[in-house]
Amino acid sequence: MTIKRRNFIGLTSLAAAGLFTGFSSSNSEPQKKNSTTATGLKPMTDDVVPISVAEREARIAKAQGLLLENKMEALILEAGTGLDYFTGIRWWPSERTMVAIIPAKGDIKYICPRFEEARFREQISIGNNVSAWQEDESPYLLISTVLKEAGIVSGNVAVEETMRFFIVNGISKESPNLNLVSGDPITIPCRIIKSPAELRLMQIASTITLAAIKHSVSLLKEGMSQAALSTMIMSAQNEMGGKADFALCLFGKASAFPHGTKQPQLLKKGDIVLMDCGCTVEGYNSDITRSIVFGAEPSKRQQEIWSLEKKAQEAGFAAAKIGEPCESVDAAARKVLTDAGFGPGYQLPGLPHRTGHGIGMEGHEWGNMVKGNTKLLEVGMCFSIEPTIAIMGEFGVRLEDCVYMTDEGPKWFSSPSKSLEEPFG
Repeated sequence: MTIKRRNFIGLTSLAAAGLFTGFSSSNSEPQKKNSTTATGLKPMTDDVVPISVAEREARIAKAQGLLLENKMEALILEAGTGLDYFTGIRWWPSERTMVAIIPAKGDIKYICPRFEEARFREQISIGNNVSAWQEDESPYLLISTVLKEAGIVSGNVAVEETMRFFIVNGISKESPNLNLVSGDPITIPCRIIKSPAELRLMQIASTITLAAIKHSVSLLKEGMSQAALSTMIMSAQNEMGGKADFALCLFGKASAFPHGTKQPQLLKKGDIVLMDCGCTVEGYNSDITRSIVFGAEPSKRQQEIWSLEKKAQEAGFAAAKIGEPCESVDAAARKVLTDAGFGPGYQLPGLPHRTGHGIGMEGHEWGNMVKGNTKLLEVGMCFSIEPTIAIMGEFGVRLEDCVYMTDEGPKWFSSPSKSLEEPFG
């Protein structure tokens, strides 16, 4: 099992509460269509349209154009998100090497273990060139042979950034005349710009996550553990047709830790409740955070900090303009906080992390809203706006919603909180 960052952070407190299995529900199958669950929640995925073969073929064609522009002979992908993005194949990244090769010219080629070939072929929807290696054979020698048969015996060959070292090393030893280089100039321009089909899937995922948080907030009870709330949100996301990915829930002083603390917390009246949650639909992510006050009128301090957080998020949204650098979003949101006496920079109390991150098939992708990122915003880019205010020893507030860029500027995937009294818009 690959444990994602937020999941890993939450495992200690969940295990301590005896609710580790609830967090593992991210591996559950999505709810079947046209059914209503025992909780009364209904699936929202009846109209989901998966990414088409034609769109994946267009992605490969774009990658080949970029390979030619960058004077690269091929792009090699191993099991993981990149392989899924280009081919639709979802494969376990085991110690047995499996790769796809996208040459600058010609058809895509696959290398897989021989005993897995039949199962592997079941997933193929693009191309049919499969070469297989036996358990006592070298997959890297086979990769070298396949490249030579494609006329690739020298020059630059790109490897995706997530490819594990033992695979890169094996290819390098069997193909010493090849110059293995970063595949970022190919994969990032492809994946950072989302198509209408991708945006639709992300919209559905966001709608599910927001509804799951709203549903679970209605069930809050004094004395509840953070893990219990996490479990409820995860289950609700699954019941509504998503594949629950994470639900980081923090109470009171723990909410000042952006990704939580191992110290268990039980819910008390007047606590800030911070919920950072997401799910996937057809492999595409949502990421939403809501902060509320439980069971009591907000204190003056809570109301002031919440309102300041809202103002900072709005400033980040207003700064997101086509042709402006990504860092401008961070600068605008951070200025609101520094003008109010927080920070400066990443100092606490204040905003200790970037204002936002890219999102798509990964919960965190390229296109971070952070100082120093001068990449210009383009139509189709998607990212979060989440300028946390962390006050150690008191509480933290985060409002997080994701946007997608259009010709007219940013559009929200989820309706931002209007106020502490209307956290769900």
